[in-house]
Amino acid sequence: MGKIHPENISSPPSSCSSPYVTSIRETFTIWMKSLVFHGNGCTVFNSKGELVFRVDNYQERCSSEVFLMDPNGQVLFSIKKEKLRVFGRWNGYLCSGFKGRPWFQVRKNCTFSRGNVICNVNLGYEKSIKSCYKIQKLDRKSSFKVTNNAGEVVAELKQKQSTRGFAYGDDVLTLEVEPHVDQSLIVALVTVCGLISRKL
Repeated sequence: MGKIHPENISSPPSSCSSPYVTSIRETFTIWMKSLVFHGNGCTVFNSKGELVFRVDNYQERCSSEVFLMDPNGQVLFSIKKEKLRVFGRWNGYLCSGFKGRPWFQVRKNCTFSRGNVICNVNLGYEKSIKSCYKIQKLDRKSSFKVTNNAGEVVAELKQKQSTRGFAYGDDVLTLEVEPHVDQSLIVALVTVCGLISRKL
């Protein structure tokens, strides 16, 4: 099988303090498979082919609880679907566990609503860090973009293609994240979309 991680791209070192926020656009490959035997989740590689994130729920497919981790298994986000919600709401908590207030919320739009916005994202509860993103469906299957309040695209997900132009399987995707955007948060939003589409 050919390599599914992005081709090597030379990039300057980041001056950002967070390992998940860089000053350049980053490209990731998402493989919708878990590294855990008989597990459900996905695996994320960077442009050098290094494992940077993994998602597992350790339970049945389409579980209401999943965990976004770093390569060492440290939980970055715990994601849980709220019960008794007509259109669906997912809460993301920093680190392991579901106590306290969620750090982000993803609300699924009504299927009868107009436009291509499938989800709205609220980030943080403190006024100083509160923000909002929208997840918008694109024309192609399994493709969408994340936009901020100004309508600027901060991330885009699409099916991965080789350098020769042929597409990999539906379970191999390319994620592009713009500079100064938290990559771990974007991967968490991709995870929620995978739960909504029943791919995790």
